Amino acid sequence: MQSPALYIRSLILAVIASVGLTATAHAQLTVDVDNSGAEELVIAVPGLPTQQNIDTPAGNTSELGGKISDVIVTDLRSSGLFKPVGRNQVRGISFSEVTAPQFPYWSGTNASALIQGFVKANPDGKLTVGCYLYDVALETELTRNGFVVEPRDWRRAAHKCADAIYSRLSGESPFFDSRIAYIAETGPKGNRTKRLAIMDSDGANHRFITNGQATALTPRFSPDYKSIVYLSFLDGNPRIYIYDIGTGQQRLITQSTNPTFAPRWSPDGKWILYSMAIAGNTDIYKVSTSGGANPQRLTFSPGIDIGGSFSPDGGRIVFESDRSGSQQLYVMDSNGGNEHRISFGGGRFATPEWSPRGDLIAFTKIAGNFRIGVMTPSGGGERLLTNSWQDEAPTWAPNGRVIQFFRTTRGSGGTGIWQVDLTGRNERELPTPVNGSDPAWGPLLP
Repeated sequence: MQSPALYIRSLILAVIASVGLTATAHAQLTVDVDNSGAEELVIAVPGLPTQQNIDTPAGNTSELGGKISDVIVTDLRSSGLFKPVGRNQVRGISFSEVTAPQFPYWSGTNASALIQGFVKANPDGKLTVGCYLYDVALETELTRNGFVVEPRDWRRAAHKCADAIYSRLSGESPFFDSRIAYIAETGPKGNRTKRLAIMDSDGANHRFITNGQATALTPRFSPDYKSIVYLSFLDGNPRIYIYDIGTGQQRLITQSTNPTFAPRWSPDGKWILYSMAIAGNTDIYKVSTSGGANPQRLTFSPGIDIGGSFSPDGGRIVFESDRSGSQQLYVMDSNGGNEHRISFGGGRFATPEWSPRGDLIAFTKIAGNFRIGVMTPSGGGERLLTNSWQDEAPTWAPNGRVIQFFRTTRGSGGTGIWQVDLTGRNERELPTPVNGSDPAWGPLLP
């Protein structure tokens, strides 16, 4: 017979072993966003059933359940971390199964995770969309969420569900429920019409903001998502406008006969950073978003200083400058002090953009071809993420894990919006109705 001490020790070891086995099982149902060689997690996503099929302005609830499932599948697949199996590859489920999954069936599909949900029409005309995530092997619920939306916003409910799944399995912040502004390009290569356009993060709900009479460039969303700042050229003169998304109105912030470039918001929404060339010398300025005030000059070095981007806390600015003889990246305090160079690799560096997490700076590297890369704010850890002919103008997803940019095709000059994650492995093109450039990824929708 074991002594009491040995018996207690054996119980403790048994408990530890049990916890270890459970932890291992749970660990298998996560994804490593930093492991470019990790196998994609298989997730089954049947159509979302409805208890009673009711017509809505966006279609009946049964149809919407299928469409919401499709958007969730597209979102998760686009992250490069998951292998979703959609409603056309698995059987449909009943409303009663939503909270009581038939795990023996799902384990036979090789799915590690299962997303089930429902669509319900409310008496007030809104929709309730339920979203549940299950661990198939352990037959347990991992998370559940419910979203109440207007019928026209059913896609937002789908994005929110995908965001909840992504966050639960990756441990990262969400990014699907967001929007993108970009420059829509049409016409011949030497005489392009460039309009400001906006769309959801997956390319849906696309609309043009400007009519193309004036060339639009370099849009950026305000921190509160209510406005877009962009550069406009009318009669050859550059103007910086703020466009109000809700009202469709725009107001002039500053204009000049001097070449002006790349307006950017401060994190608190009170300032617009931009570059302006005077007598052959280009410097960085900032001006109040209320307009009417004289701009404040921040750089005074001979040469070309351009492309400023604030750190998330507003304390620093990264920019490009040729003061050393070639385009390189520099960081300075937000008042223009403490300037210092951070890029020292071969080639030239341009279009820097600070990550919303604050840990990295994205840039365009020019060394034969144009490639998208990242480095730390101190200049360390430089990594190139793309290797095409001409990739440029990076912009960050709200969670700081994915970068969007535009790619120019050799020969034709056609441009398209692409994105890549920080591993450099998961790269895809975003669908747009016309050629696209100068993308700007906004924050999560409120």
